[in-house]
Amino acid sequence: MVGVETRDDAGAYRLPDGRVLIQTVDFFTPVVDDPADWGRIAAANALSDIYAMGGEPLTALQLVCWPSETLGLETLTTVIQGGSEVMARAGCTVVGGHTVDDPEPKYGFAVTGTAVRLTTNAGARPGDLLVLTKPLGTGIITTAHKADGCPPHILAAAVASMVSLNDRASRAMISAGASAATDVTGYGLAGHLLSMLEASGAAARVDVGSLPLFKGTEDLLSEGFYPGGSLRNLEAFRGRLGGGDEAARRLMCDAQTSGGLLVAVAPPVAEELIGQLKEDGITAATIGAVLEGRPSIELV
Repeated sequence: MVGVETRDDAGAYRLPDGRVLIQTVDFFTPVVDDPADWGRIAAANALSDIYAMGGEPLTALQLVCWPSETLGLETLTTVIQGGSEVMARAGCTVVGGHTVDDPEPKYGFAVTGTAVRLTTNAGARPGDLLVLTKPLGTGIITTAHKADGCPPHILAAAVASMVSLNDRASRAMISAGASAATDVTGYGLAGHLLSMLEASGAAARVDVGSLPLFKGTEDLLSEGFYPGGSLRNLEAFRGRLGGGDEAARRLMCDAQTSGGLLVAVAPPVAEELIGQLKEDGITAATIGAVLEGRPSIELV
């Protein structure tokens, strides 16, 4: 049902009994110093692709690359405990995994889930509103943290968001009848929105002033903290970002880890979706709209 053609969040395969099988994989190097938090973030990030397609996770396999001679197995145990904690919270069973010796530590999961009503990134329609369910800025914040330039309370807020699941947001968007959805991760808001627009054959307008940001993100950006991955996004997507200033374009292209869901939904039910998310303790924002036109983003 879904392969690599539309750059969607996961692959989807219809089983003979009519159920939809969803499969995804994601792992990365540490984004924070605390090993348990790294494990929690990696798990939440991997699960997010299942939730973005309207699915429920079933099983997961751990992927571990580990420098055993320099870091030791005690630290790895803490990472795994953090990942297992979030998987258990999601009701997802870790059934095994694979470990290789590697000079650079990496950790993550291959996750399998199922869906009754599949939500892809290819159904956005002109007139739909765009709803974002988590603040932006994790790339900037974690980069500042690595350079000892991030105040602890700003990092703590970002970590709390990164370890939180997108499960409630996923169920709310399904209930609202979302036209399309994706999660915002390594390609930033700009990259993932452009993938949605390309798959849907549409354009979009984004209100920069409505973008939810972690407190302190703009200050850290002005101080020069910006990750290499975000710079690559900026180079790749700049030509399809119209309007806005340089700071806005950089925020749009900031590479996120375990970001929120970006949901396209018809205007009559957008307010209902926002209300449901707020009831669930999720601070969501309407950030723009889908338009007719070639896949591009106008910043206003």
